[in-house]
Amino acid sequence: MTGGGGRPRATAVVRLVTRAELDTADSAARRISVSARLVAVLADGRRVVLLDDRGWSASGPAGTGLRLVAEEVERDARTVVGPDEPFGGRTRAQMAADHWGSLARVLARRGVAVDAAELARLPHDVVLGERLRARLG
Repeated sequence: MTGGGGRPRATAVVRLVTRAELDTADSAARRISVSARLVAVLADGRRVVLLDDRGWSASGPAGTGLRLVAEEVERDARTVVGPDEPFGGRTRAQMAADHWGSLARVLARRGVAVDAAELARLPHDVVLGERLRARLG
C-alpha cells in the first residue's frame, strides 16, 4: 500500500476482531463446528486478515441437543486464534511472543508496521456470525 509519491502509507492497528461463524451442525444438534477468522482493524478503516484457518467443534450427549452460550463461544473464539498453549518445553511467554511476532510479520508484509507487544495489548472483539447467532437462539 502506498500513498502519494510511492511512500508506504503508515496507519495504526486500532483493534482485533475475531468473527466466529457456524460451519456445520448435525440435525440432532449434538455436534457443531465453528470457524474463527482474526482480522486487524486499521485506523483508516481497512481490515487485514491475520488468521483464517482456525475453529473448533463441540458435541453433546445423544438426545439432549447441544446448548451454546454466547459468552462461551466468545471465549473459545479468542482461545483458538491464539496464542497456543505451551508445548515442547516452551513457556507461555515464549508462545505468546512467537504468536504476536508472527501476526506482526503478517501485518508488515501488508505494509503495516506494528510492534508485537503493542498488538497483544489491543482490544479484541468477537463478532458472532448470522448462522451462529441463530443457533444461539
